[in-house]
Amino acid sequence: MTMPADKSASYLRLRPAAPLGVMTSGGAAPGMRGQTPDEAVTVMYRAHYTGLVRLAAVLVGDVATAEDVVQDSFIAMGRAWWRLRDTARALPYLRRSVINRSRSVLRHRVVADRQFPALAPVLPSAEDSALAVVQRSSVLAALSTLSFRQREVMVLRYYADLSEAQIAAALGISRGAVKSHIARAKDSLRTVLG
Repeated sequence: MTMPADKSASYLRLRPAAPLGVMTSGGAAPGMRGQTPDEAVTVMYRAHYTGLVRLAAVLVGDVATAEDVVQDSFIAMGRAWWRLRDTARALPYLRRSVINRSRSVLRHRVVADRQFPALAPVLPSAEDSALAVVQRSSVLAALSTLSFRQREVMVLRYYADLSEAQIAAALGISRGAVKSHIARAKDSLRTVLG
């Protein structure tokens, strides 16, 4: 004897109008005796939704997932209401369901991270991209003020990531000359870039 899917989800449209108090340890909300399962679950939802979301949020780390966990727990309780022999045990059942579903979410995250470690790189925002373009253009403009040799040494050192010995060999100059070009270029860039 299960409830039809359309009726069991009717309480999902309800949201607490204001923050509710802490969950009581007394179990079911007062006045639940003699109510239909939908009415009883609606009363529980109104009385305990916020507290259960807080509990799940602490466990899973974000509110959106916590809300999903709590919604799924209420749906499962609504579907299994007929199996509850003691309605006073409804709140502990619901809490346990939220905790178990939170654990499942965390286990799923671990498995997904293990199987697909870095599928989607974090993309910079449009503002970050615009700022990077401005910074890059100011650095390029500052590099253009350097002498050709200083610019060459800076690009080989910081863009190509070559060592001083490798730069000296590539340009046919001494390591000391590489060091002095880098030092002069840095001084010039500090002045230009401020």
